[in-house]
Amino acid sequence: QVQLVESGGGLVQAGGSLRLSCAASGSISSINTMGWYRQAPGKQRELVAVDTSFGSRNYADSVKGRFTISRDGANTVHLQMNSLKPEDTAVYYCNLRRFGSPADGYWGQGTQVTVSS
Repeated sequence: QVQLVESGGGLVQAGGSLRLSCAASGSISSINTMGWYRQAPGKQRELVAVDTSFGSRNYADSVKGRFTISRDGANTVHLQMNSLKPEDTAVYYCNLRRFGSPADGYWGQGTQVTVSS
């Protein structure tokens, strides 16, 4: 089993920055993909950014150039969010996928990010 704990959410004004962190524990495996998804009220959960243990990174078009995902080894992932916009307001979820995980991986409990205009 895998446990994911997110931190770093909060309230920020438009144009500001926040840094999210996620620490994984349990049966992680050194080869995995960790990433961030978000869900705004009334909307479906969407991909924000993912980072494989091979160094490949993918971003949603809406956050390219503003958000940066990074890793500290196999069990920690960060999301640096700059130039935040009100439309970035959502609950942000950490996700980990590895060989043998459920199809959609393991999820953290989520952390609220609110960007005021």
